[in-house]
Amino acid sequence: MTPSYPQIKDLVLIGGGHTHALVLRMWGMDPLAGARLTVINPDPVAPYSGMLPGMIAGHYRREDLMLDLVRLCRFAGARLILDRAIGLDPRTRQVRLAGRAPLAYDLASVDVGITSDLPDLPGADHAVSAKPLAAYAAAWEAFLARGLTFPRVVILGAGLGGVELALASAHRLRTLGSSPQITLIDRATALLPGLGSSARRKVLARLAADGIALRTGAVVAAIGPEKVTLAGGEEIGSDFTLTVAGARPHDWLAETGLETERGFLVTDDRLRTSDPSVFAAGDCATIRGAARPKAGVFAVRAAPVLHANLRAALARKTLRRFRPQSDYLKLVALGAQEAVADKWGLSLAGGRIWRLKDRIDRQFIEKVADLPAMPRPAAPAPAVEGLARHLAQRPLCGGCGAKLGSEILGAALSGLPAPTRPEVLSGPGDDAAVLALPGGDVQVMTTDHLRAFTADPRLMARLTALHALGDVWAMGATPQVALAQVVLPPLGPSLQQRMLDEIMSEAAATFRAAGADVVGGHSTEGAELTVGFTVTGTARRVIGKGGARPGDALILTKPLGSGTILAAEMALARLRGRMLGEIWAACIDQMSRAQGSAAAILAPEAHAMTDVTGFGLAGHLLEMLETSGTCATIRLSAVPLMSGALDLAQAGYGSSLQPANLAAVSWRMTAPDDPRTLLLTDAQTAGGLLVAMSSARAEAILADLRRAGHDAALIGEVQAGSPHLTVTA
Repeated sequence: MTPSYPQIKDLVLIGGGHTHALVLRMWGMDPLAGARLTVINPDPVAPYSGMLPGMIAGHYRREDLMLDLVRLCRFAGARLILDRAIGLDPRTRQVRLAGRAPLAYDLASVDVGITSDLPDLPGADHAVSAKPLAAYAAAWEAFLARGLTFPRVVILGAGLGGVELALASAHRLRTLGSSPQITLIDRATALLPGLGSSARRKVLARLAADGIALRTGAVVAAIGPEKVTLAGGEEIGSDFTLTVAGARPHDWLAETGLETERGFLVTDDRLRTSDPSVFAAGDCATIRGAARPKAGVFAVRAAPVLHANLRAALARKTLRRFRPQSDYLKLVALGAQEAVADKWGLSLAGGRIWRLKDRIDRQFIEKVADLPAMPRPAAPAPAVEGLARHLAQRPLCGGCGAKLGSEILGAALSGLPAPTRPEVLSGPGDDAAVLALPGGDVQVMTTDHLRAFTADPRLMARLTALHALGDVWAMGATPQVALAQVVLPPLGPSLQQRMLDEIMSEAAATFRAAGADVVGGHSTEGAELTVGFTVTGTARRVIGKGGARPGDALILTKPLGSGTILAAEMALARLRGRMLGEIWAACIDQMSRAQGSAAAILAPEAHAMTDVTGFGLAGHLLEMLETSGTCATIRLSAVPLMSGALDLAQAGYGSSLQPANLAAVSWRMTAPDDPRTLLLTDAQTAGGLLVAMSSARAEAILADLRRAGHDAALIGEVQAGSPHLTVTA
């Protein structure tokens, strides 16, 4: 994440299509000095459409055909913005986004594919669209779970995609013991005009053999929960209606002012649009004078040329031409593990063709997923004793994972003199300093900063603000004002302005939502992005870490695991059966949830409260127990964990602070040999609140927290005894 040279220009890739995925991999292998790379995509993963029929047929798992954009962006040193592009203004050089402020670019590339809507028909909500994949896959699995003996499937659109999905659906349903009735409906009278006559005959023969009914030249008038009605009044029974028709370009492309053809961006043979600062590739674009079918093979072939030309445009070098082939090998899946190959009017079919298709598809996925490991720094020779051992430790994390261990911090704070001013009611040791105010109120004051763990400065600002607010909320105070401390990485003047604007605007919005104002701060330039805030708040009653009573219930308002997940993302982890990008996105969503409403519910009930951050749940709970003079028992089965955190911990991933956290608490904690125990010392960023309160009120408060949107859990009880934490399974 730390650039070797100042970043001067912004290159923005809009969309996570096949071309951009390959560009990211090539960029990571050889980044261009001085360029900041950004990717905009609504989801952390993107489907490889060529394997979709195989997934519907049951040959692939969902994760087998997903491109992990989070891993790719980490490898490429790019920031990933999980949002949907809804516009582009070449005049101001800005991309408009659905969920955040417009994003500036110096050079942009568009690879957003095509979209498909449900048909504009009565009852269209009873149908499922083949795009987006996630919704289709979920609806299909739910349909299969119904276990119908004679399932009826109607597919609107008998193009190549519809035919493949019809054959795949028939195969899957038969393997589950059903006797399906599948109908393909299309307005056109000629079927599969893009295939050669020999291949077309083979596909039609398979449709007939599988008992799939073809209704060509038919117009659908309405869709019902159990039927599709044609224009003439004929009704076709349907338990699952899929629409594959209506594929079209995104509406916003035609509103950019760039040259379009039937809504698709028009490019020259260098992949430039009518504005030289905007390139385009994939299904959303058409090359002037060399239009080709919307097929993934052209997107893949365009990637090296697009990569070279983006670099050349940024460096003011000569651009390369892209010459798409006149014909290409079409491989049509036939449901079972067989396929048809078509090129130059010749065709072959059978299991060997399926194996060829499967090998090509898997090679593409693996190429994008197989990312070279990031090099670890090695000790030079000669070097002082101990340097090699230190470098062999876990790589330095961002967020709370980069903080100093509690023993080092405690030793440093122990040397501070006691406060001498009478208005200072507490010094080091609690979540925030407490100052007396006239009239009996108190003011709390805290400061926190985070080393960047994402290249998105707006996201860093929001998460750091919520993290800093945690100390104020944990003491039952109302946030008041904040001062920012920002260290920008090496940047050119225009990127400095853009980054600082993003940080400050997001910080202002986050603090304003919490009832506080950003009133100033300090900025400087350094080696990497670091964001911090000093925050004040006011309260009538301060809730400290002390005060937990025997018999109290312990409630935690957020699941654990952010440190492990963030460390795994930095390390480009791969998990069998799981997509790291989706785990990371869910983690970020949890971290982004403000705890103000949770604090408002808990504060009137709390005997003691703290936020769970860098020292992990065990470390912060033991601080509470020591201050209160009590012990506690928690149940591992009750402690909520973020999705994927346990799998990653078992695979050996963890934050750089986790070993120090474990060492600091191990002698005061009795715990089973269980992989979940590791996550009790996982360093949390923007973590949840931990409260000790009357057990008689615990269930009612838990219900209030869950209604307010918090994933809260009752994890244990406070007991009488010397400070110690007992963990049970």
